[in-house]
Amino acid sequence: MNTKQRNAVYRIMPYTVLILIGICFILPLLWVFVASVDSNAMQSLKIPHRLTGANYVDVITSSANQRAFVIGLIMSVGQAIIVVILALLAAYPLSRYQLKYKKSFMLTILFMTSLPITAVMVPVYQLFLSLKLYDNIAGVVLFYVASSMPYGIWMLKNFMDSVPNDLEEAAWVDGASVFAGIRKVVAPLMVPGICTVAIFTFSGSWGNFFVPYILLQNPDNFPASLKLYQFFGQYGMVDYGKLAAFSMLYATPSIIMYILSQRFMSKGFGLQGGTKG
Repeated sequence: MNTKQRNAVYRIMPYTVLILIGICFILPLLWVFVASVDSNAMQSLKIPHRLTGANYVDVITSSANQRAFVIGLIMSVGQAIIVVILALLAAYPLSRYQLKYKKSFMLTILFMTSLPITAVMVPVYQLFLSLKLYDNIAGVVLFYVASSMPYGIWMLKNFMDSVPNDLEEAAWVDGASVFAGIRKVVAPLMVPGICTVAIFTFSGSWGNFFVPYILLQNPDNFPASLKLYQFFGQYGMVDYGKLAAFSMLYATPSIIMYILSQRFMSKGFGLQGGTKG
């Protein structure tokens, strides 16, 4: 093999690998989409003989599914709002004031962001039993908030560092309080960061199966992430069409949020939201 051929192989090889990896990801997604409109969906990917929307209709018109989606949205949206508010208030003194143990506190927060939830679920389960929070939707939201706070504080603190102090000091001269300065000056300039934290917080709880599986028992309290169980019957019988339709609907909120918030996330990761304001 001469040098020209070797260079051609080196150019083609990365794209070949990427194409193979892309196919591995696309095929399962393609099966979900095709099976959701197939009246006789199977485990294998096949072209449906007849397209139908009956699977979506059955999923949407089910009161149990409607309740599961509403509960999931309440939990995820509620958690995102609470985390953003509390993390914003906690990040403010860490960003603006010289605190004695700030570095140690930030390192502790960084460590907590890497702590796997599975490592703390046994003591959390016992704690929830003691506090009468087991099988309680509000209790699950409380745990979601607690587990997301380290990430929210760390991220919003970094975003807040990029907001100039001069604007806030000018507001103080005009008679604004500290909280008014946060609400009217700091927060508007941190919209990219706030959106970034809210998106990841929402997605983390919306797609979380393990936590509600451990902390909830009553099927009436199950969010959409746990309702997938209803499609797996006894003796391995599965309604693949409805399962695929439910999966497509379940993925919709996260997809919509990412599409609508792309410009905020791109600004947020560059930490440029405040400096451009």
